Amino acid sequence: FATLGDAARIEAVKKGTAYMNVWMYVIREFEDAIDDCETCADGLNCNEFSDSISSDSPQYKAVHAWDEGVAFYAGSLEGPNVGGSSAGEMVYRLAEKRCANFGTCESGSTGLSNVNKELLADFTKGEEYLVKGLCTAARPIVDRIIKQMTVPLVQGSLRYAYKVGESISGEAKVGTDRSQKNAAEGAVFTAAVLPLVHECNVAAAKTISDEMKFGLYDQGVFPDFAAVKAAFESTYDCLGI
Repeated sequence: FATLGDAARIEAVKKGTAYMNVWMYVIREFEDAIDDCETCADGLNCNEFSDSISSDSPQYKAVHAWDEGVAFYAGSLEGPNVGGSSAGEMVYRLAEKRCANFGTCESGSTGLSNVNKELLADFTKGEEYLVKGLCTAARPIVDRIIKQMTVPLVQGSLRYAYKVGESISGEAKVGTDRSQKNAAEGAVFTAAVLPLVHECNVAAAKTISDEMKFGLYDQGVFPDFAAVKAAFESTYDCLGI
């Protein structure tokens, strides 16, 4: 990042921390919860992070790991109420911001995001299964969670490709909000979701990476928004979104 400006480096650290690292750690906690449920019947002799308090609480660590995943998803600034707080900085808040941009909130551009509505229901259902020791029932819940968590990453990628992209016929606003900050945000969002896209379609992932990666903006190179959009859309069925 030595050749990038301060605005790009700031966004790389801030957005990369939340949407690349924390995003994956949320999934890691849910996977750990299932692992604990399946392999720690007595609550003891689990993996190194998950020994339970005692054999009287065999499901404690599975549920605890699940709750940690939810906590990392929401972050500490959202507060206790559904809908959270605009002060939030983690993936929960991203879903709320992007639903307002894309009309995917409960009431279009207002209300709770459909992503968080679905996730909150799955968070609760997954916990219920783990409390009962229904380990295999939690697996499809995690699969659904991953799909829902992918939506705001794609939305973020498209939003910033639109802001800084090359002008195209019929879309007067494409490329009218160019800045190093916006280009960097787009680069982080796409970097966060590219592994999932690559698993679905290698060519689509390459197109998105080639158009959105760090450093292009400073070279005066702007993304082909139409190409980025088409590449993402080609993977929606595979991504389950």
